[in-house]
Amino acid sequence: MIHIAAICQIRLDTDGRAYYRRKRAEGKRPLEAIRCLKRRISDAIYRQLVTDAAAASAAAAVKAKDTGPGGHCGASHVSSAAGSNPLTSASDQPLPGPAPTTLRRTATPRKTHLHATG
Repeated sequence: MIHIAAICQIRLDTDGRAYYRRKRAEGKRPLEAIRCLKRRISDAIYRQLVTDAAAASAAAAVKAKDTGPGGHCGASHVSSAAGSNPLTSASDQPLPGPAPTTLRRTATPRKTHLHATG
């Protein structure tokens, strides 16, 4: 992916293209200049990853301060399901009798075995 990013930057009018041209002007071969550009891109990606990780860590610290047991917001030691009475609605009622069959039986020919005597 970094290679694709480098090639795209060289093709378009970007800072990467200017950097590539500077490296070529310094006497680097094309592949060496591309390698330098890739290194520059990977350094930028690494810096962004470190910044994102620090921001996520800070956000997790703030969130952990506001959470209850188990790490969930609004969590408590009392179970909300322990004292609840299940209510039976119309869809939970049993049917008055067996349900009618909706599938029709198809007549299948029976195989007959011929016994040879002989």
